[in-house]
Amino acid sequence: MKKITFLFLTLFIVFNTQGQSPENQAPIIFIYDASGSMWGQMQGKTKMEIAANALSSTIDNLSEQQKIGFVAYGHRKEGDCKDVEFMVDASTGTKKEVITAVKGIKPLGKTPLAYSAALVIDQLRAAKQKATIILITDGIESCDGNICEIIQAAKDEGIDFKLHIIGFGLKEEDTQQLRCAAGAGDGSYFSAENAENLGEILNVATASTVDKPANNFSVYALKNGEPLDVFVKAYDIVAKREPIMLRTYQDTGYFYLPPSKYNLEVMPLEGSDVDMITVNNVESHENTIGHQTISFDGGTLNVLTTNNGAGWDSMVKIIDSNGKVVATTRTYGREKIMEVNPGVYKVAIQALVMEGLNTNTAMDSIVIEAGKSPPLVYDFKTGNFEIFTRVGSEDIDTVVAVKEKKSGKSVGAARTYNKGAKFLLNPGNYMVTIRPLGAHKEKAAQTIEVEVKAAETISKTLNF
Repeated sequence: MKKITFLFLTLFIVFNTQGQSPENQAPIIFIYDASGSMWGQMQGKTKMEIAANALSSTIDNLSEQQKIGFVAYGHRKEGDCKDVEFMVDASTGTKKEVITAVKGIKPLGKTPLAYSAALVIDQLRAAKQKATIILITDGIESCDGNICEIIQAAKDEGIDFKLHIIGFGLKEEDTQQLRCAAGAGDGSYFSAENAENLGEILNVATASTVDKPANNFSVYALKNGEPLDVFVKAYDIVAKREPIMLRTYQDTGYFYLPPSKYNLEVMPLEGSDVDMITVNNVESHENTIGHQTISFDGGTLNVLTTNNGAGWDSMVKIIDSNGKVVATTRTYGREKIMEVNPGVYKVAIQALVMEGLNTNTAMDSIVIEAGKSPPLVYDFKTGNFEIFTRVGSEDIDTVVAVKEKKSGKSVGAARTYNKGAKFLLNPGNYMVTIRPLGAHKEKAAQTIEVEVKAAETISKTLNF
């Protein structure tokens, strides 16, 4: 899945930067969190280190012609709500200068989100310039400001910018004001949970700039009532242009679709056996916001395997009509829920540990419907067979081989190691051959017949 994600992101960046003149692109201004909380740990590293590396890598991949500005807050004074510094000017700064500035920061102070955004907007107002603003923060406003109100007022004034906000390790309940601000700023709020995720999001954010047409289409994906992170590929079925990409990050995702008809391929990126969904003939119109909600609600199968009525460890596979395994799980003796697209399937179960001819079973024509969870319980049967081998009163070491009597198929083997051997076997009749080892290896092997019954133990002592 990681390789697929990387490929989609690469295509996203390529397809969304074609046709632009780099020297005419509006600047990208990063507002960077250097508050004291960035010393917090994540994946064995400080958030400061993770963010600096991800941002440096993203900036290094931008074109040489891209104008870049860099603003940091909270890095000079511990309790100062006006500790905001324009470290690299967007009109003259280079990628190298920005990367150097990022890596030289030592987090210290507070989180003046609203004040930082207001200063950047003041600069745009004075220069009569448009820009893409990308705010990275691991915390909420700590200086009594309201960034959403600041952004909305600037937009009402007619200042031209797009604001993306990346919440790094934030709790969902702390994101309301940030989501409001990103929406008011014609951009997106992204939730980054780890280093890899932050890097991906920065690539997407820097590719979705103020120079692009205004978003006119949104997609929201969910599964069982919960938002789902998906990749969307929009194929223009009229103009046949290259596919347009979107990732939703467990939220409503927005992008620009030139007026036309599209087929949407939507692929989930999280732990699910549900396949890609295609939505056909979706129309996009100029000056009209279109929307598509994609439901990945599948059907679930509640599987429980038992042995003599008690929970038992097994491998379970769900197989579609083409013979493809679409879901697999191990039960560990407990009920397991398996989710797949609605359909008719074969279910194959392999019991672990036990031996015999009936350790595997398959059930055909299992119907799985959306939103339903039919139970599937299969009970295996076993009995215990134990054997002790002796010469006189001395326990001896032997090799024991067990074959099913009727078929002659070998089903088990063990070594007694002077203490006996135990087998968990399906009910039936078995031929057991015992061959002495060590000091008694010259003694002839013996074969006995045993009948194993369900839930019973049969014990044999063989004297050579």
